[in-house]
Order: sequence, then structure tokens, then C-alpha cells
Amino acid sequence: MKYAFRAAVASVAAAMLVPLLSTGAAAAPVSTGPDGGAAGAAWTATEDAVQPYPRVFIEWDVPITMSDGTVLKGNVYRPADASGRPVDVPTPTVVNLTPYTKLVSNLADHAQSIPGLSDALIDLLRRFDLTGTPLSGLTDLTKAFGGGELRNFSVDRQLIQGGYTQVVVDVRGTGFSQGEWDLLRDREQQDTVEVIDWASRQPWSNGRIGMSGLSYSAINQVQAAAKQPPALQAIFPVVPGSDLVNDVLAPGGGFGFSFIPLWLTSINTLKWVPDLQSVVTGQFDWQWLADRSASPLTFMDVFLNAYTSTRFQDADPRLMELLNDSSDARQQYLSDPSAIRVPTFVVGGWHDLFTYSESKIYNEIPLPPGHKQLLMGNTYHLNSGNEYGKPGLPPRIDVLQRAWFDRWLKDIDNGIDGYGPVTLRQQGGGWVSASGFGDSATGDEVATHRRMYLSAARSGTAAGLYDGSLSATPVSGDAQLTVAPGLTNLCSNDAAQGSAGLLSIIDGCAKDSRIAETNALTFTSAPVTADTAVSGPIAVRLNTVQDAADGYWTVTVNDVAPDGQSTVLSSGQLMASLRAIDEANSTRSADGDYTDPRPFTSLDTRQPTVPGEPTVLDIALTATEAVLRPGHRLRVDVFAGNFPKGLPVLPMLVDTGLRPQHLRLDPSEPSFVNIPLRGNPGW
Repeated sequence: MKYAFRAAVASVAAAMLVPLLSTGAAAAPVSTGPDGGAAGAAWTATEDAVQPYPRVFIEWDVPITMSDGTVLKGNVYRPADASGRPVDVPTPTVVNLTPYTKLVSNLADHAQSIPGLSDALIDLLRRFDLTGTPLSGLTDLTKAFGGGELRNFSVDRQLIQGGYTQVVVDVRGTGFSQGEWDLLRDREQQDTVEVIDWASRQPWSNGRIGMSGLSYSAINQVQAAAKQPPALQAIFPVVPGSDLVNDVLAPGGGFGFSFIPLWLTSINTLKWVPDLQSVVTGQFDWQWLADRSASPLTFMDVFLNAYTSTRFQDADPRLMELLNDSSDARQQYLSDPSAIRVPTFVVGGWHDLFTYSESKIYNEIPLPPGHKQLLMGNTYHLNSGNEYGKPGLPPRIDVLQRAWFDRWLKDIDNGIDGYGPVTLRQQGGGWVSASGFGDSATGDEVATHRRMYLSAARSGTAAGLYDGSLSATPVSGDAQLTVAPGLTNLCSNDAAQGSAGLLSIIDGCAKDSRIAETNALTFTSAPVTADTAVSGPIAVRLNTVQDAADGYWTVTVNDVAPDGQSTVLSSGQLMASLRAIDEANSTRSADGDYTDPRPFTSLDTRQPTVPGEPTVLDIALTATEAVLRPGHRLRVDVFAGNFPKGLPVLPMLVDTGLRPQHLRLDPSEPSFVNIPLRGNPGW
């Protein structure tokens, strides 16, 4: 009953508001704060209202022929009248290309569309709360699923019944589509452009195309928008990346060991599920079967080769291309956000698989603020949007997406272009709105980078750990500290991040680093005396010594509470032999120190280390927004490895010998973190 009443109220509000906005009879509502204020309430009312079209008409497995003859299959969801007949009026169209098969999207859609079940399911997910227990991270997942994330991943019936057509297409080589899976490379990118063109020319489309979807489908959007297809007018990518090798495949040279095999296995398994209806009707696609047989486990052989060949000379050529920055195959995994010209709303998270790229995508798009937006939550890959829909919190992701498409595909002046343009969840704080972030920050929002030096002097804060300190002034005296590879990172925030957030349900690992730190060098500052923001990209310089031809270093920056809890704010990793920096894609602070030292991650520039000799490493950490409260401290953790999130390919792992690694603290070549701060920490 309460849902019926709520829907009725929302329907009345939307019915009163939308005509005013669409006819220009009233000024657009003004968006204020992270929740959007009155405008945000109106966006929610529009999405939750009883929509103009009561039903959804579905055309299953529509064939879409690509320029090379390969046939992709797509489901077309159209607004329909009460009898289920599709409307005759052409509508804006939202395209989603997925490798996870339309079956998964369809299951998620139907779980939300069964009368009564949807409200009951969402209510259950919203009420499920383990906050305060060791499994409170599970609540973050359920809140995300109950807060609109499934609509962005699959199908949003509210959007369709509100006057949009949605098209969900299996990318080539997956689902029911023919061909060999191309994994976001050139042929697949060309397919996306052709699908957009095809959709714009259908009789049910008015030619105005948007794109939606999470993760893979979000990366696909960024790639497609950079190619500037004429019909594409807006995109809403949730947790996208733009540099797949450095984001997730091999960040810093450490292969994504926990994520990549599970991900490849899931797609290669799902792609073998046949179109059973075609079997029953005698219309089975034998070309589909031939294509699957020709590439039964696409890219899995490359991954397996990475851990079976002890020498690069014996490695799969495709692996060598992946680890060659100048190769054509590697370049295909790079998106160019600077070529995007359509309104783009980027949703990301501080512990997402693609955190490094998300703020950079926003900053590189050459559009005015408002035409581009950035929303960053304190989230992992699977739980985007777990804080939503309450005063002071952003609207649900599906609400923001609906408002975005209403503005740019229907020309409804609803104020969404006045939102943000940068909306951030401060780690350790609440939600804030800003005019920019990191490289694009302006005015009094700019944080100043400063060095905090790693010192062997005890901080007195890390009982049972190696306890060093962070000093605002250069340290005196030499020291050489040893750290060895270990397994404590199995219980860490990086393990949670590398599992796409699945392991984030274990608070004692994801939200507290004290177990992981038992096999780390820790360096902790004095407590801050006032609120101090950490805002922007972070870089760490380490003066290292290896006992072998290579080493694998991982660094985290943490917030240490008065009770000792150590919470990761940002992390980064680097193979010592891949230390060459791509200056053209790196940034420095005013004093010349790196703020974002981007490594080539390429065998072309690999420089094995000389055992026993100092080697300086500059390590990029993901940008973040956090606040240290009075009494809290800043900490840098240094590890010799990052298993299971990252594991060097076997030839490089052999070169490390899994030997201990050494951090040299030398006043003439200091180790330090270049940290972006706002406020007066009192150091």
C-alpha cells in the first residue's frame, strides 16, 4: 500500500513538473548540494512516477548484421500501451552492449518487473543492514542492488515506459552473437559504432541515441563516444576505464591475478549457452556454433601462458603485445576521452577496479562543467551507488541516468546540468560538491602537494609492526629496511578491490589494514590538529635495493584512527624493472615532484635492477578525496608484493626470485610521499 501511495504522489509531482520543463513555461529547477535539492527531488519523482506507457514490448534476438557479415543479436525493449502493443511514436534510444549475455540482463530485468516482487525485493535489500557487524560490507552490496544499480546494468523499465527504447546487444563472440570475442579492441569498437547507426535508422527510433551500462559496457561507451558517431548524443558510463592494461590487466606490471581469471572464465562459460528457442524451432545458428568451436576459451590461453612460460622468448606473442606499449594491440586498449564531444556522466568509486582512470576521463573531456559530470563514491566495482536517495546523499544512479537522458535526449530543462559538476564522497567524511577535482580543481578547492618523508624514527603507533614515521622535514641518518614477500595481503583492501568488491564484505580486511600490515613497513605521521583534506593524485618515491634482477613494490596511503584502525585511502604498485616513466602522460607539482608518474608498463623500456645497487622508483597511487579528522594520522605502508590482487607474469616473477627487498632511507636520496593537502594539519 505504501508503495502505491508513494508512486501516486510521485506521479502527480512528475505530471505537474515535466510539462513545465518540456514546454519552457518555468525556469529549470536549481540543483543544490550532493542530493540536488529541489531539482534532485524532482528527478526522483520523475523516475518513480507511474509512467505514460503502461507496458513494455520486447523483440527478442533481433539480428544486426555488421559490415564484415557477422550477425549480432539484440533485444529491443519498446514502450507499449495497456494491451502490450508497441507505440507508433519514434522515441530516443538507449544502447547497451554487453559481453555477459542478454540472458543475464533479462533475468535481472524480470526480477524487477514481476508485480509486487520488485517492491518487495527492493524493500528487502534496503532494509538488510549488517552495519556494526564484521560483515557490514555485505550491506554495501545489497544497498547498491536495491538502489538502482541493476537498472543501469540491465534494463530500466521506468525509463522505457517513460518514452525511451532500450537496445541490449551481445558483443561479438558472446551471448547469441556470432564471431570471436574481440575484448574491446578495434573490431568490437567498430561494431558499437555500427549498432548505434543501425539503432538510429530504425522506425521506432527518432535518431537520438544514448548509451548506458556498467563496467565493460561503460568502457564500451567511452570508446564509442571518442569515435564521435553522429547519432550519439549522451552517455552515462558507470565504473568505466580508459587504459585497460594499467587499470586492471597489469597495473604497474603486476597481472590482475584475482580478477582476470574469474572474469575471463565467466564470459567464456556464458558465451556457450545456446539459443534454446532456435533449437526448438529448427532455426539454430550453426555459424554461432562454428565460431564458438574456433575460439572456445578466448584469451584464457594468453592468461595461462603468462604463468607457464619462464622466459619471455617462449611467451605467447599476444602476451608480448599486451606488454609492449607501442604495439597496435596495446594501443587498441587505450581510449581517448579528449575526443569525446557528447554530454558524459561518469560514475566511479575510490576502490573501484578503474579508479585511476575515472577522474582522468572526466578531466580530459573538453566540455564545460555540467555537460560533463563526475560522481565518485567510497565504493568498489560491484557496489556503486550504495549511498543514495536520502537528504544530503546523491539521488539513485538510475534517477541520475534518467535525468541525464531527459536533458540531453529529450531537451527537458530539468537542472541536471547544474548538478555537481563533481560530486565526491570524502573518505572519512560525507558527500561534497566541487567545481573540479585533481587536475581540474579550481579556486579554493585546490590542494597543495607537499612531501612527507619516510623516516626510521619510531612513531609509537604500530605495536607489533615495523614502526617508522612520516616527517614533514627531511630526515637525517641512513637506514636500510627489509621487507619480504608474504601472504598477509590476502586480507587487505587491495584484495577486496581486486575481487571487484566481493571480499569487501569482510570488514576486518577491507576496512582495517592491521592484519596486512604485519608484513609491511609502516610510516606514520603525528596526528593532525584540524580537519585536513587529502584531495587529488598521490605519488610515492622509494629509494630501493633489490637482491635480484627485479622487485615488486606495493604502497598504500592510510588514515589511522586514534583507536589504531588503519583504513586504506589509496594504493599503487610497480615492478622495479618497469620504472621508466612516460613523461608525456605524467604530471608534476610546482616543485617538480611527480604527482602522477605514469609508467610505460612495457617490456620495450624494461630495465632489470642490479642486485645490491640503489634503484629509485616513482609509484603512482590512485587519486582520492578524503578527510583526516583531528587526532587521526596519515600512514604509508610499503609491501614486497600484492598477492592476490597482483602477481607478476612468470618471467618477471622468476627475476624477483621472491627475495626480500630493501628500502633505503638516505638523506641524499630521500623516500617520500607527495601528498595533496587542504587545511592545516599542524605538522
